[in-house]
Amino acid sequence: MLYLRHAGERGKANFGWLDSRHTFSFGHYYDPKHMGISALRVINDDTVAPGAGFDTHGHRDMEIISYVLSGAIAHKDSMGNQFVVPAGEVQRMTAGTGITHSEYNYSDSEPLKFLQIWIIPNQRSLIPGYQQKAIVQSGKLTPLVTPDGHDGSLTVHQDASIFRLQLKAGESENLDATRGIGYLHVIEGAARANQQALGAGDGLGALDEPLQLRAGEQGITALWFDLPRDIG
Repeated sequence: MLYLRHAGERGKANFGWLDSRHTFSFGHYYDPKHMGISALRVINDDTVAPGAGFDTHGHRDMEIISYVLSGAIAHKDSMGNQFVVPAGEVQRMTAGTGITHSEYNYSDSEPLKFLQIWIIPNQRSLIPGYQQKAIVQSGKLTPLVTPDGHDGSLTVHQDASIFRLQLKAGESENLDATRGIGYLHVIEGAARANQQALGAGDGLGALDEPLQLRAGEQGITALWFDLPRDIG
């Protein structure tokens, strides 16, 4: 079974300083047909104006992954942490028992573009915490976030993994979710997967069905989510 999510059909929010596209229901955008897949609850594709950002706000009982595409995030939180998350780095925040933080565009002259991803944890009331690092691509499929942190990946409190997929023009890859549920989110480039044409911002979910992916003329960069049937 396949679940196709076209980029142009995503929820939209534009506040001037923020232009956001919501793959799944979020904030003022609600669609009961698009509430997330397995433990994957949010993929927000955010562009933040220079010097602008999200004022202090709270989270709890959620694993929040920030994947910076261009620019850098200036992060401050109620634990006294101050981080800069530049393009190419990945950050995982465990909100757990509760945390407040702010996220701003670090630059006063260039826009910030990043993906904000929420994973529902398999435990509640965890101790809040962070991990952050740059993960160099190794081969076509590189683990970014995994339950056990293997191969230098960040850890997440869920039986779920996120991989970065990079294919050159004409290259192919078979994607098979070992946990039964997979979701592909295209960052840039184009490909065909199981006869479906995919471009930037598109998503394709697969339940008990492998994806046979072939990159287009410009190659493709995407995130591949291997998700559990039971989220705990």
